[in-house]
Amino acid sequence: MSKLSPTDNLFQALTYLADTIDARAEGQTNDQPSYTAKLLAAGPSKCAKKFGEEAVETVIALTSETNADVANETADLLYHLFVALRSRGVSLEDVGHALAKRQGMSGIIEKENRPKD
Repeated sequence: MSKLSPTDNLFQALTYLADTIDARAEGQTNDQPSYTAKLLAAGPSKCAKKFGEEAVETVIALTSETNADVANETADLLYHLFVALRSRGVSLEDVGHALAKRQGMSGIIEKENRPKD
């Protein structure tokens, strides 16, 4: 039996997370209270606020806490990012397309090529 690579393991975990968020958004909670459904019902502003709070906690962990704390805060951050994206109707496919367009391109050039508002 082969062991999953770190990339495969992360992919599986993120896929499961996205599927779980989708199920909670669609009311599939097995008669249990759903924090995800509660956040989504509160709307994009609440979801964005929670994402921001988790971002700050992740930054703090990165600067002064253990690697295990960083991993845990990053997991929280990713969860809240996925919920915030769902609250806005932005799919992971949309994000994937945006990332794919940037592959092989310098970050400096990519920023210069972004549409100006």
